[in-house]
Amino acid sequence: MEKALAAVRRLNGEGLSCTLDMLGEDVGDRDAARRVRDGYLELIDRIAASGVNANLSLKVSALGLTFDRAEAQANFEGILTAAQAKLADPFVRIDMEGYALLEPTLAFFEALWPAHRTTGPVLQAYLHRTPADVARMVELGVRVRLCKGAYHESRDVAVRGHAAVQSHFMACAVQLLRGGIYPAIATHDAAVIGAIREIAPTLGRSNDDFEFQLLYGVRPDLQRELVQAGYRVRVYVPFGTHWARYLRRRMLERRENLMFALRSFAGGK
Repeated sequence: MEKALAAVRRLNGEGLSCTLDMLGEDVGDRDAARRVRDGYLELIDRIAASGVNANLSLKVSALGLTFDRAEAQANFEGILTAAQAKLADPFVRIDMEGYALLEPTLAFFEALWPAHRTTGPVLQAYLHRTPADVARMVELGVRVRLCKGAYHESRDVAVRGHAAVQSHFMACAVQLLRGGIYPAIATHDAAVIGAIREIAPTLGRSNDDFEFQLLYGVRPDLQRELVQAGYRVRVYVPFGTHWARYLRRRMLERRENLMFALRSFAGGK
């Protein structure tokens, strides 16, 4: 946690905001879920004490969603309450997981949304259903993080191939930029980022009305270039001991991400 906060402090010094994600998912019992909750409560205290510019990301399966929705809700609400009380930026992002957990995660979010407006989900652009999910979140007035998607899903539920995924991503990004609340566009694809920069002003978006998001250690040159061009950029900073699944997904997503991921875990820029 201390190394993660030090990384955030360094990134803040370069004009980048951050989101901190304590790695872990799919816990199997209440004690484990509560340990994750307590870890996030400690993280909130450490962020507040350090004064860094960071909010939170988490997976609700790590809070107990797969075995007890009420337990997950209690844990999540405890984190939200602490963040709202102690953090300058109390937003808590709900990370999306594999397709089997998509419906449970969105249902979990929608049940909480009327009472908790400082949260919002990640949507994965490579899924066939994502344009409909984007439309629903726009209707609700929810802050969405749009990413490509790093889970290996079947052709029944996800498109394959760089061009097809890129096309899906752009279509969903346009939906969010046209009608969404402060969209988060999460991609390292320079061509997509260039297209977003051209399209956003035509849809009425100023540079401070959305943000680009990139992973820690991935394309730091591009992160700094975007900041220098006047865009808001948030860096996703994962940390903790449960790194194996995260690393595997980054490797499957794109081979060159292996070196990026190894560099980030080693603390490199």
